[in-house]
Amino acid sequence: MHASILLVEDEAALRLTVGDRLRSEGYAVEYAVNGDEAYEMAVTRGFDLVILDIMLPRRDGFTVCRDIRQAGLITPLLMLTARGQVNDKVKGLKLGADDYLTKPFDVQELMARTEALLRRAPIRSAAKDEPYQLGDLRLDLRGTEGTRNGERVLFSAREFQLLQYFIEHPGVTLSREDLLREVWGYRGGTFSRTVDVHIASLRQKIEDDVKQPRFIVTMNRLGYKFRPDPPE
Repeated sequence: MHASILLVEDEAALRLTVGDRLRSEGYAVEYAVNGDEAYEMAVTRGFDLVILDIMLPRRDGFTVCRDIRQAGLITPLLMLTARGQVNDKVKGLKLGADDYLTKPFDVQELMARTEALLRRAPIRSAAKDEPYQLGDLRLDLRGTEGTRNGERVLFSAREFQLLQYFIEHPGVTLSREDLLREVWGYRGGTFSRTVDVHIASLRQKIEDDVKQPRFIVTMNRLGYKFRPDPPE
């Protein structure tokens, strides 16, 4: 069975171009042209991937993304944005997006992102049954969620995969290329900025001070290292 994709884009020309290319690659594609329609289709049908524009009528892409995640869906979600500010990208990731692509984009890159999201590895079934404590954050590795002081902390599927990979490799310096290959499933080191943005989003959820992170530490010119028991 071919993967099914919901393409949410109100610009007709771009919708047609991208939709035709996706179909030529063998994907089954359905369209939504506004945020309300996108949300309704996403939560009532079993799509394998949602490609979501941010600038939409009725309900913007950020709101759609948030509402989809709050509905309990972990469908991979790729956001399309004309905004170049990192803060906007981080906002989308914090709300539950798995990846982003800035307009204008090369269709080949969109296809590569699509393929990587669709072949992403599931959360590992070998995860421990007992909760994992990270500072004041309590992680349920099987349930793919966290709590802090009794309040639920929401992670996107990609964020949780990234965090779990760090947990499984404590004290190891991991390059961006390592993370792209093992967590994203990308072949080749062409999307390193994606790692940085996801790290920034993840730090917002697990660190007390994102400017001085204790758990996920930047190793200059090398990548990142996870320290489960950071020095005081």
